Amino acid sequence: MPTVLRDGPYRYYFFSHEPNEPGHVHVDRGALSAKFWLEPVSLARNFGFSPQELRRLHEFVETHKAHLKEAWHGYFGARGR
Repeated sequence: MPTVLRDGPYRYYFFSHEPNEPGHVHVDRGALSAKFWLEPVSLARNFGFSPQELRRLHEFVETHKAHLKEAWHGYFGARGR
């Protein structure tokens, strides 16, 4: 699970076994977790984050989308969609 970014208590990362899915990033804080698609940025799954926190996470992913997409393609290469 390569960590791409950290922001305060949040960890943004990829799972190594998901190269056949569209680009996305997982976000964890403690036992809470979410998954965001990168193009367009949208929530795929939420496990416990409040709506307010999800909005902040969405804004962070949108702001850092170019870096996250570059990291996705850099990690998965031709295998990543």
